[in-house]
Amino acid sequence: MNIVLASASPRRKELLFNLNLNFEIMKSDIDEFVNEKDTPESVAMSLSFQKAIDIANKTSRNSIVIGADTIVVFDGKILGKPKDEQDAFNTLKQLSGKYHKVITGICTLRLSDNKKIVDYEVTKVKMREFSEDEIKRYIKTAEPMDKAGSYGIQGYGSLLVEKIDGDYSNVVGLPVSKLGQILYRHFDVNII
Repeated sequence: MNIVLASASPRRKELLFNLNLNFEIMKSDIDEFVNEKDTPESVAMSLSFQKAIDIANKTSRNSIVIGADTIVVFDGKILGKPKDEQDAFNTLKQLSGKYHKVITGICTLRLSDNKKIVDYEVTKVKMREFSEDEIKRYIKTAEPMDKAGSYGIQGYGSLLVEKIDGDYSNVVGLPVSKLGQILYRHFDVNII
């Protein structure tokens, strides 16, 4: 079985690489469709499915395709990647001192028999209180600009996080524990 990660995210690549799996990467270029009436969990699962199906149509039938999409939710609202520095500033100011949820949808497809598992993982994150000056200095690193919620926990953004409740790797972008269980229980892939 060939494993294909439907993502060009260096963070997802590193997390999957750390599991010592042989896999290849194919970037999905879908136009992300979001139904505004869906719950955040449904949005994350739908986007992960859209990415996995896109790559499934471009790879061999002897593949397991993994799609993932991570969103940040604060006060019931999905916080996407910032449009610009001001948007990143506003998002981070809003998150300062408060909890939010990080939700990663994960879709695993085995093409040989069309087996599909779609699931999600939720991690609660509490940001410490930080000043406007700290936000501006963080934005100058450019790290927030391609991250949902305007921060990356695996980089400088870790300095803004007070605590997490749940899977750390989920906040990075791929819930490896859940993925490992799915691969083992449903696709007979042994990691350890």
